Order: sequence, then C-alpha cells, then structure tokens
Amino acid sequence: MNIALVTGSAGLIGSESVAFFADKFDLVIGVDNNLRQYFFGADGSTEWNRNRLKDAYPNYEHYTADIRKVEELEPIFKKYGTDITLIVHTAAQPSHDWAAREPFTDFSVNATGTLNLLEMTRQNCPEAVFIFTSTNKVYGDNPNYLPLVETETRWEIDENHPYFKNGIDEYMSIDHTKHSLFGASKVAADVLVQEYGRYFGMKTGIFRGGCLTGPNHSGAQLHGFLSYLMKCAITGNHYTIFGYKGKQVRDNIHSYDLVNMFWHYYQNPRAGEVYNAGGGRHANCSMLEAIAVCEEISGNKMSYSYSETNRIGDHIWYISDLSKFKEHYPTWNWTYDLKQTLEQIHDSMVKRLQVQL
Repeated sequence: MNIALVTGSAGLIGSESVAFFADKFDLVIGVDNNLRQYFFGADGSTEWNRNRLKDAYPNYEHYTADIRKVEELEPIFKKYGTDITLIVHTAAQPSHDWAAREPFTDFSVNATGTLNLLEMTRQNCPEAVFIFTSTNKVYGDNPNYLPLVETETRWEIDENHPYFKNGIDEYMSIDHTKHSLFGASKVAADVLVQEYGRYFGMKTGIFRGGCLTGPNHSGAQLHGFLSYLMKCAITGNHYTIFGYKGKQVRDNIHSYDLVNMFWHYYQNPRAGEVYNAGGGRHANCSMLEAIAVCEEISGNKMSYSYSETNRIGDHIWYISDLSKFKEHYPTWNWTYDLKQTLEQIHDSMVKRLQVQL
C-alpha cells in the first residue's frame, strides 16, 4: 500500500491535505484529537470537519491519538510501517497569545510532538517524505525593524529595500529577536525537522507559513484572522483590531495552494530544506483592507473597534518571498487570489452557520 499520514487532519491545512491526497494514495490516515477546541473554545472545534472527511473520503481513516504521547503514535506507525510514504505534520498550538497562558502545553504540542513524529518516522518508515508546517513567527519580530512606510491603508516596506519586490526570504535571521513562546516552540520544531534531514539524511521539508487560510478554517479570535473576520462580518459580532493602526500587513495563501506546494515537494524532495510559504505579492492585505473586502463580500457593515495594544511579537509587515520554492519547483503557482479566497470563506461560513442554527 501507499499511505499518507496527516496530523491535525481536521484542521485547515490537515483537512485540505486529506482532500488533496485522497485520490493519490491508497489510504490517508488522519491523526487529530480536536485539541483546537481546548485552545479556542467552541469556535475552534474541528469536529464538524472530521465528520465531513469521514463522509467524503472512503479511504480516510481517523485516529484520535495525541502527538505528545509516543505510546499513542507508535501503534499507528508499527501497524503500517514502510507503507507510509508521506507524513504531513500540521498539528500545532498555533497562537502566540494562547502560548503564554500554558507554556508547557504549547511546547509539548509544538516541539515534543514534532520530535515524537520525527522519531516514529525514522524508526518505522525512514524513506518517507516528512513535511512540516512551520511559521513566519520563527523570524520573531525581526521584520518589524525593516524600513517601513505608512500609507493610508497599510504599512509597506521602503521601495528601495531588496525585500520590496518579492518579500522576506529564508535568510532572515531567526536569532536575537522576540518570538513569543509560540514562536520559540515552533523554532525548536523547525530546527529539529531540519536536523533530521541534515543529520539523518531524511527527506524533511519545512514550510514557514504566512497567513494560511481557506474555507475549512475553524477561525477563532486568537487564530485564523481572515476566517474569524468574515464570521464577524456575517454574524455582526464585534471585532477588535490590536495595534499598528489596523495597517499591519499579512500575505495570505489558500490552503489548496499550500498543499499543492507539499505535493510538488513530495515528488522531488530535498533533505532538510526550508521554504517560506505565503501569498507573497500575489495575495496580501492589511487589517483595514481585509475589513473592506469582507464588508463588500458580505454586504454588511462590520462592527469593530481599535485597541492601541498590539500583540506581543506581532508583525507590522510580513510578505513571504517564494522565489526559492518557485526556482526549485517551477511548475507550481498560486491559483487563488485574496478576493477569491475570501469569497470561498464567506460561502462556507454561511453554510456552517445555517447548520448550527
């Protein structure tokens, strides 16, 4: 058999991976214990998505194993062994605000959980391709010291800077900077995945995501800003902007486009390679610009307020440079722009809210 194993399989990128790989592998194994509900409450629950996957894909098999516990992972890896040819590791505690509440939990999920999966892979299916969804937060707040210029709706980098054309590349330092505890735990995981590639020669790929988004996101106030923003636009719930005049910029990549990056990498993997992964100059927006698009798509005027207190370690301007990945895999490109992505989020959210009502 040819098997793909996906952690965080009921989350945004995990569920997109299941859907993408279902017709490319004999079996797709999902590992997800809905810890996201513990992190973010009812808004964050992924149970609806797990049930959707079970109904939609006959060759999908779900396990509620906890990645922090080797004794729960090992039976899965032992059962399928070298039939596992791809591991897509998306499970995480994804919020830097939440990490400060429970540092032990954050580190055990992000760092220890990643180590457990790497070691299970090395022991049971060492030839498998191991893909890790890292984050741009590994760069800490280094991007905030770039020469930024304020415009009417956004912060932008000085047009004379090398990053202006394509964004931030993989050679920005991850050292001597404030990361937040979430960023620090993801740095630990990021470097571990690199090391299993460089030291053990395993086929490990690290994808440092910008704002990952799409229609199957269980967006909550502390994570999944475009999804949660659109939910507030639809429901009329109040939204709070934290700091930087609402002009902070993020690049946004649709979950399908990110998983398509994984697919390209899987077919020609490079050991311990690191790639920035986001919407780049193709798809990015400030908070104020995102609100305007959400209002346009939903037809509703949003209720929002502004707090001067920015989130610790938050980026003022971040756009990913994907030049390295596109050089290595020239047939890959984006398929969704920002408005198309938000329209999908809107339509999916409306359906989900109707079901809940």
